[in-house]
Amino acid sequence: MGEDAVPGHIAPVVLASSIRVKPVSNSASVPVDTITILVVDDSRAQRAVVSGNLKKWGFSVREAATGLEALDVCKTERIDLVLCDWMMPEMDGLEFCTAFRKLKREHYGYFILLTSKSDKSDVAAGLDRGADDFLSKPVDSLELRARLNAGLRLLDMESHLIMQNQRTENALTELQQLYESVDKDLIEAAKLQDSLMPVRDRKLPNGRVSLHMKSACRVGGDLVGFFRYSDERIGLYSIDVCGHGVCSALLAARLAGYMNGHSKSQNVAFERMPDGSYRHRSPEEVATVLNEQLMEEIDTELYFTLAFADINLTTGRVFLTQAGHPNPAVLDSQGEVTYHGGGGLPIGLIEGAVFERIEFGLNDGDRLMLYTDGITECENPEGTVLGEEGLAGLMSKHAYEKGPALLDNLFSDLSLFAGKPEMDDDISAIMFEYRSARILPDLFTVAGSDA
Repeated sequence: MGEDAVPGHIAPVVLASSIRVKPVSNSASVPVDTITILVVDDSRAQRAVVSGNLKKWGFSVREAATGLEALDVCKTERIDLVLCDWMMPEMDGLEFCTAFRKLKREHYGYFILLTSKSDKSDVAAGLDRGADDFLSKPVDSLELRARLNAGLRLLDMESHLIMQNQRTENALTELQQLYESVDKDLIEAAKLQDSLMPVRDRKLPNGRVSLHMKSACRVGGDLVGFFRYSDERIGLYSIDVCGHGVCSALLAARLAGYMNGHSKSQNVAFERMPDGSYRHRSPEEVATVLNEQLMEEIDTELYFTLAFADINLTTGRVFLTQAGHPNPAVLDSQGEVTYHGGGGLPIGLIEGAVFERIEFGLNDGDRLMLYTDGITECENPEGTVLGEEGLAGLMSKHAYEKGPALLDNLFSDLSLFAGKPEMDDDISAIMFEYRSARILPDLFTVAGSDA
């Protein structure tokens, strides 16, 4: 209806100001006074009637006589809901709806077309162009308020989603900050853990020790090392705490203290006698003491596996205990690999567990390697596990390499086998190469040691 209509002729509209409209409760939680509704109609009288009732209901109202004027309003103000007549000159309701949907808006705008059209094809066309709802003319006040409530519920849901997204975004920002802080701490923790393995290569009388360790995370639960029993004997150990990460790393650090190479009084491999002297504990006794301490002194559900060897540097004799750890491997000078051991129980699972001793000898040029199951349980992209046979093949391949070079190349081949540089589990190994003639100077002196 144009503005040149008969003055006061508002018969098509039931919202005359003379009719008392009973307010309809707002089923949405959004306050109506925060909602701005744009009424678009080329009839001033129609706009006045609709706007008057909207204001009575508490809404903030803007008016526009044309679609182009309405677009200008939408570009400068936040419009939450639009009530737009379908038939208008210059730009009809469908054209304005299309242009409205193309505007860059931070919030959704609910669009209701006012029309006397009832054909299904017209309704479909309106929905295709972006209309949310329709209101037939003449407009009924109860139906109008019901349609508005439907729009408010949608706007209410959008508001809640926006707040939820903002909370989620804030939480993610906080988590990112926490992650960066934790990651920074883990980097420092990794440095401290590396310090538990102060040397990677040490030449000894009648032998050489090489170590390699790589965690799946920043820090891990693997631990390898050695210490001096006496001038002619060394203790060699490989530990794998279940799981990986901070908890496993903390227990590994605690265990490193139990294998302290600087003090007999703190090393579980030594027992202090009544006269103040120290007795060497056998490998199986060491495992027993560690099991007792983990069960009784440390309140944790973690457990670990262990391979511990007492090696005589003069004779090459090895006394070894295995507590749930992979079978120790011996690589001879000809490239043949022999495995020793039979499994045993992990430490920290069963109170009073019994551990057995394994004895064997090393010949000149033999290399004894203790390692964690991250190596033998490594899988290639096809899901095939490396296993003992695969490890023996890698060791034989590098049989003529010495010291840390052998371990470095073995671990490089392991990455190639896995098809990726990072492993799914912590991996570590310690290797002792035996030389029967005393051709190397004794460099294995620990400063400050009371051993």
